[in-house]
Amino acid sequence: MGEKVRLTGKEKSELWFEGLVTLVLLLMLNFAIFVLLKQMIASNQNLQDSIWSVKQVLTFGANRAHLWSWRNVFGIVMALIDLAVIYWRLIRRYRQMQMRHVIRELHYIADGHLDHRVRLAVNTDLQKVINSINALVDSTVNSMAEERKIEQSKDELITNVSHDIRTPLTSIIGYLGLIEDNQYRSEEELLKYTHTAYLKAKQMKVLVEDLFEYTKVRQTTTPLNTVQFNMLAMLEQLAASFELEAGKKGMTFEVTGDPDPLMMEADTEKLGRVFNNLIVNALKYGKGGQHIFLNAQKVGSEVVIKVSNDGQPIPNDALNQLFDRFYRVEESRSQETGGTGLGLAIAQSIIALHGGYIYADSTAALTSFVIHLPLKVGVTLKRESGK
Repeated sequence: MGEKVRLTGKEKSELWFEGLVTLVLLLMLNFAIFVLLKQMIASNQNLQDSIWSVKQVLTFGANRAHLWSWRNVFGIVMALIDLAVIYWRLIRRYRQMQMRHVIRELHYIADGHLDHRVRLAVNTDLQKVINSINALVDSTVNSMAEERKIEQSKDELITNVSHDIRTPLTSIIGYLGLIEDNQYRSEEELLKYTHTAYLKAKQMKVLVEDLFEYTKVRQTTTPLNTVQFNMLAMLEQLAASFELEAGKKGMTFEVTGDPDPLMMEADTEKLGRVFNNLIVNALKYGKGGQHIFLNAQKVGSEVVIKVSNDGQPIPNDALNQLFDRFYRVEESRSQETGGTGLGLAIAQSIIALHGGYIYADSTAALTSFVIHLPLKVGVTLKRESGK
């Protein structure tokens, strides 16, 4: 609730002067009308007789006292009219003063004080305008904050891309420079240099492809090639394709779900990218784990899919940053131990394109990536608080 407009001494004086001037003008008008009526009655005998007849009827008591007098009625009526006019004039002037205060507040905000809001309690119509102005300022501030955040995000993107490209590029130039200057002692050493340069070039190619994929899926206009498919069958196919690699790390897959078949609509190619990334991460970072669990459940009008492993947990302070682009749990930005840092950001964007959301949960027993997807494309799920 806003506070009432506090009038200055000058404004209070203006109100008193307005009321006084109005009262004087009204009294002069009343007197003029009274004189005209008196002259009109005095010059019209029929009117005098009519007034006398009414007075004779409106009498009371043993002495036949008159209850009605045209002068008294005129005085009462004019007094009521005068009060109404004075009240209207003062309210009108007071609202003009309120408007001046509001305009002064708006000028203060327009001068750059965007954290300020108009907190005045005024008449209903003007209050609606104030509420709309405050909402507009809030929206403008939010838009500016979002724009600054986007600008900062772009700067971080350029910095991270520059870092990740410069490292392998430096190696490539270095090894190719050694070859160009014939600084190798044998053909075996030459092959070693070319092979290293080749591997670094492949790292750059992966980064560029991930960047392209990330920018593409971040656009809300990216089309989805949706089909009807069985989610459980897709998870079983994914488990089979990674079974050999999991066996090398001493891990096995367990695929469960309900109901079977679990039919839904989605872009299977893009979802495949999401699950591939999550499974690769489970194999790469789930150290000490023996199982990778793939589970899908139909819950109302959505599907909840969990990709879990019983390996090394993720630190709590890292959970909220996992889906930030270029973020890696391991602090060294080495591509030997980590990828480009875009995989989970791409996964989150793909899930968002489908109208769903994804989050991570990690305990000593189990690390899970939980995906919520609508059964039908075109529906956007609302993320529950705390997830």
